[in-house]
Amino acid sequence: MSPLVGVAGAVAAVLAAIVAGWFSVRGSRAAARISTAPTAKAIDLSVLQASVERLKEECTELRQEQTRTRGVLWSISRWALVLRDQVTTLGGTPQPPPQDVEDHYRTGV
Repeated sequence: MSPLVGVAGAVAAVLAAIVAGWFSVRGSRAAARISTAPTAKAIDLSVLQASVERLKEECTELRQEQTRTRGVLWSISRWALVLRDQVTTLGGTPQPPPQDVEDHYRTGV
């Protein structure tokens, strides 16, 4: 066997080792990405679930506040009507309500 064939074989072996190492690194990186993907998705899901729960709580609080505000508005509007009737009964002329109050009396909204 000639020395040239031996050198060519050694160079081919080195090149084969480099290519095999490169494929090994690529495979390791791909495996790392694949193994961390479910963890990342689980974290994203937990953040999303926490956000949904927080928004549900805020929505519930806002609805309760809106209900209380409507109740107070209803009470005040009835009280104002009673006061208007008292002024009219005593012979006075009540001041006209503002337009938005008049709209509320007319439509209830």
